[in-house]
Amino acid sequence: MTGWLRRHRATVVVLVGLVVAVAVVALTNRNAGTSARLDPDNPDPAGAQAVARVLADQGVDVTVARGADALDAAEVDAGTTVVVTSTELLGRSTIRRLRDHTADATLVLVEPGPGTTRALGVKAPPYQVTMAEPRPAACADPTFGGLGLQVDTALEYPVTGGCFRGSHGALLAEPRPGLVLLGAGDALSNDQVLRADDAAVALRLLGQHDRLVWYVPSLDDLVAGDGVSLATLLPDWLRPALWLVLLSTLGLLAWRSRRLGALTTEPLPVVVKAVETTRSRGRLYRKAGDRAHAATALRAAARERASVRLRLGSQPDASALVRELARHTGRPVEDVERLLGPSAPTPTSDQDLIALASQLAELDREVRRP
Repeated sequence: MTGWLRRHRATVVVLVGLVVAVAVVALTNRNAGTSARLDPDNPDPAGAQAVARVLADQGVDVTVARGADALDAAEVDAGTTVVVTSTELLGRSTIRRLRDHTADATLVLVEPGPGTTRALGVKAPPYQVTMAEPRPAACADPTFGGLGLQVDTALEYPVTGGCFRGSHGALLAEPRPGLVLLGAGDALSNDQVLRADDAAVALRLLGQHDRLVWYVPSLDDLVAGDGVSLATLLPDWLRPALWLVLLSTLGLLAWRSRRLGALTTEPLPVVVKAVETTRSRGRLYRKAGDRAHAATALRAAARERASVRLRLGSQPDASALVRELARHTGRPVEDVERLLGPSAPTPTSDQDLIALASQLAELDREVRRP
């Protein structure tokens, strides 16, 4: 064994080094944060670990609640700020639980979409905007007086009042006491928190109380029917307009649609010669291979012509027609019966069908002779 270790000493050293390195990485990353955007444990540029640690260093008790159950278990009172990131993961049931649990606290929602704001009683949807330069607070709230906010893209909420207002609304809106909508979520991110006065805005907004509960919603908390429907995304003025368009369309269809009534005959645009019709029908019969149907049509036409010629009426008895044709042409009754009788045989080949047509034509010529 000693000799083997001496010969493979280099290999053993490399393997031990790899094991130690893997163990160190596993230990150091055991409590590492996720890669979710604005997650308080995410050290990536899109994360918000820097803000969370600075708040903790400033004496704020920061509690991370992952999931609705963890939020329900967290202590929330009038001296607590609850900030919600990943608001796109909220559903109807989790929003209801969030409102009930944070009724006495200050609730800060980061970039909530139109479905979430509508569920919270804010009817007007937000507008997405881009910012090329810092935007001053320009509001009566002394908390953000003299500060400027700058991010690449943000959401403006069209509510009365608010700070950092633009042409469509405010980046920091408070539609009712205790509810704050932050449209500039990137101000909390690790890569943009140092732009303009973003850090001061984030710390003053989230550090206004001694206790901060950072709620990260989870898809596991959603139940059936929690999804945001299309109806929640439509503005209020659009629904009556859609109904008006639908009713107008139905009225137009009723006005311009064809009225139902009795059938009328119209003259054909062109006159088709009988011989062309006969040939076309013959080609169709030949293509279909239905010799029985073709033979039936030939015999029916021959019977009709013969009955008219012999003045037997439009629909004479078949046996009487056979006897009268035999008497008029001088043919045996059996021959006429084989051509036009009810029990006439069906052609089995194209040659038999052609022979039948020729015999019927000859019989027709005999009938027309005086």
